[in-house]
Formats: sequence, C-alpha cells, structure tokens
Amino acid sequence: MSTPLLTLDNISKNFGSLKVTQNITLSVHKGEALGVLGPNGAGKTTLFNLISGDVLPDTGRVHFKGQDITRTLPHKRCRAGIGRSYQIALPFEGMTVFENLMVGAMFGGNHTRTSEANDRCATILERTGLIGRANQLAGGLTLLDRKRLELARALATEPELLLLDEIAGGLTEHEAHELVELVQSILAQGISIIWIEHVVHALLAVATRLFVINFGEKLADGPPREVMDSAEVKRVYMGIAV
Repeated sequence: MSTPLLTLDNISKNFGSLKVTQNITLSVHKGEALGVLGPNGAGKTTLFNLISGDVLPDTGRVHFKGQDITRTLPHKRCRAGIGRSYQIALPFEGMTVFENLMVGAMFGGNHTRTSEANDRCATILERTGLIGRANQLAGGLTLLDRKRLELARALATEPELLLLDEIAGGLTEHEAHELVELVQSILAQGISIIWIEHVVHALLAVATRLFVINFGEKLADGPPREVMDSAEVKRVYMGIAV
C-alpha cells in the first residue's frame, strides 16, 4: 500500500486534568473519505485542531505527505495542503463572497499572482453553486450558502486533504442532500476528506471508512456498514442496548 497522506501516531492532548485525546493512531490515504463519529465532547474537533495545527499535541507525532509536521504552524500546514472548514461558519461578513475566496487563495494557497487566484476562485464559485452570489456580501447569506462559502474558502487554499467539521448541521434534508452531492464531487476530484458529522445519513453517503471515538479514545475503525453494525458503537453513539 502507498504511503499514507496523513498519519497520526499515538496522539494525545490534555487540557489540565481533562484528557481530550488519548493515544489516537490513524492513517488516511490519498482519495479516501474518512467519516468521524462520536458523542458530543468525544474529542472530534480537538482531533481536527491537532491535524490543522490550531492545537499542539502533548505526545505523539503528526505526519503529512511523509513529513513530520507535529510542530509546524497552522498557516504552513494550510499551504502544504491541509484545508479545513469550521463548525460555525464565520466569513468576513463585510466582504463579498468572491473576496472571501480571494483571501483563501492569496494567503492560504500558493498563488502569487492575482490573475491566477481570480481564475481559481471563479472556478470554485461555479463548482459550489455560489457564482450567482459572487458580489453579495457574505453577511447576508442563508445558512446553506454560508456552509457552501465555508467549503469554498477551504477549497481556495488548494487542499490535498480537506477537513470538514459538521457542515451539514442545521440544514434541511434537501439542503443536506445538495451538500452531500458537492462533497462527493470534491472527492471525485482526488481530494482526500476527513468529515466529522452528526447527520449520519449524509456521512454514510460519502465515507469510505468510519472512525469512531469516545472520551478521546478510538472506539471503532473500519468499513462504514461494519462499524455502524457494531454493538459497542450502537450502545455508545446511538444509545441502543444490543
């Protein structure tokens, strides 16, 4: 098997006496879509923060494309190819949708020329269904379009690995379906994805593998249906006694 795109090796993170992530080991390969499940407070977002560099681990190592990035700053990880969205979308509300993307392309990506960034952002607006909102102020967007913009801004950084943090949360079933189709199209472009999501049917439509954590520890890792059929996962995540 090829070298993993991302590897976490025995990663642990504590906040005081609170053990948030405990000895997590996982690998993600190019073209893979890893779904992450777990109860609220299980340590899922902290896991993303450890990958993106927003939080540094107490123990363990992070490798990306074969390089040790454990102590690499977040903006350098972004330029190396790790893009992410956040659970609560916070665009630059006084800027247009297009300007929001340009910030990502110019400062998070590897573009040095404005013309290149312009072309990339226009393409992303088309792909994400936001081309008709290009000149609209981001502060006036609907929740669905805010989610689209959050995803589009991450794509503007030219990621090889995309971290998605509950982007389907708060959407109607129809809106979630639209977002799933968008994520599927991104995966088809060869971008690897790690997706934290509580909307399980959306996650199962995309994920090629599921990773479940509870109290900061790995509970299960494997094919989606196999993991969802696990008695322990049903008990911990869905509260079903089996």
